[in-house]
Amino acid sequence: MSFVRTQNGRCWRFSMRESRQVLLGSLVAALLAAAVCRSAVAQEVKPGMTISRQNVELIDDLVSPGVRWAVENGMDMEIVPYKKIPEPAEYTAATEKYASQVTIGERGELLNWVAGRPFPVVDPNDPQAAMKLMYDFERTHYFSDDLNVHLPDADTGSLDVDSKGNRRYNVERHFIADWSRRLRFQGRLRHDPIPAFENNADGTFTKAGFYPLIEPFDLKGVGTISYRYIDPSKQDDTWLYTPVIRRVRRMSSAQRSDALFGQDIDLDSFGGYAGQIPWFEWKLIGEKPMLGSLHGENLPPKVCEKDGGMTYCENWEVRPHVYVIEGKPKLPNYAYSKRVIFLDKETYFILYSDLYDQNGELWKVVIQNIRTSKRPNPKIEFEYPEERMFVYAFTVIDMQLMHGTRAAIPGMQFPNEPGWFIDIGFDNEHSVNEEWFTIAGLIGGGR
Repeated sequence: MSFVRTQNGRCWRFSMRESRQVLLGSLVAALLAAAVCRSAVAQEVKPGMTISRQNVELIDDLVSPGVRWAVENGMDMEIVPYKKIPEPAEYTAATEKYASQVTIGERGELLNWVAGRPFPVVDPNDPQAAMKLMYDFERTHYFSDDLNVHLPDADTGSLDVDSKGNRRYNVERHFIADWSRRLRFQGRLRHDPIPAFENNADGTFTKAGFYPLIEPFDLKGVGTISYRYIDPSKQDDTWLYTPVIRRVRRMSSAQRSDALFGQDIDLDSFGGYAGQIPWFEWKLIGEKPMLGSLHGENLPPKVCEKDGGMTYCENWEVRPHVYVIEGKPKLPNYAYSKRVIFLDKETYFILYSDLYDQNGELWKVVIQNIRTSKRPNPKIEFEYPEERMFVYAFTVIDMQLMHGTRAAIPGMQFPNEPGWFIDIGFDNEHSVNEEWFTIAGLIGGGR
């Protein structure tokens, strides 16, 4: 059980463990504040509204500090009605079948998980609540077997503000990648082998690859592959290939937090968080209604005018239940002192995340824009039998350097591409086998 109180002018939902420490008078005040918070959400931010820097105070309790910064600097929000997003039937069935046997081990490892959501019910008073929610995110229904993204592109550049307060986004580099792929070895629901690879001597959980880069010219052929293991004590294996010097470089787990090639996102920030769950100490801060961009309509995404095009001005809706989770890294030399993640309770999808520097100051924000549809691209006939979630745009902003990277999937130059091929197995024309995820495949793809 939980209740909402205001703290420093903001609305939060806390566990009863904390509430027992509150005096009766404070509890009454908190319960009254709960009604005020819910009323404010219902009355002040409504479908049909546009949120901009002129009325940004309306969303103080509905977005992260990083997202608020983006709105203050020109990212307008079009408010649309909330829509429920259904869960795939196979995933629901797997959750019902296997969830009761899942636990977390002494090293933070997930034990006895087969498929589906590991922890469909999480008690906020549980000391492991935050870690369980992060595992629910990682073992998502977003994909179960494989994920293949074709021809994403990105721009990176600086944000300048003139004497009149006008913003200008100065694009420094343009990136196009051929493929970004992930292959899962556990939790598979749609294509054989189900539910897991039998021949998995290395204990692999996923293999991922991002290659080759097509643009810019000086980085043509560059790419990465990465292996994530079931045993959290076994560090990721990540390799970076640079064809101009014919070198494959192995990256440490801490280096996964470093942004590469002059842009702003690091490997661990894709999708909101892409690192190992046990690498962090996780803490559940609370739960409350927040804004999220889950029903976008523009493809290509609509670049914002007021910030010169650094971000995307898309649909946002009030999501009724969003977990706020803080993570502090255990790894030495990790770039960030903490991540604050905003996880939608209905979909277990990260809406956005704020990243903090070693002095505890807000450094970056990762914002995701999602479409929910049977078709990844409404302009073409390719579609899935049920609605899926597609990240068609995301933005990473370095607020300290006034620098940002925006990405679109499919890329802005490829408006007639599907972009997304999810759970297609090994027999689809866009499928690859395990050889694609090897160093030999990485080098061959970069030639």
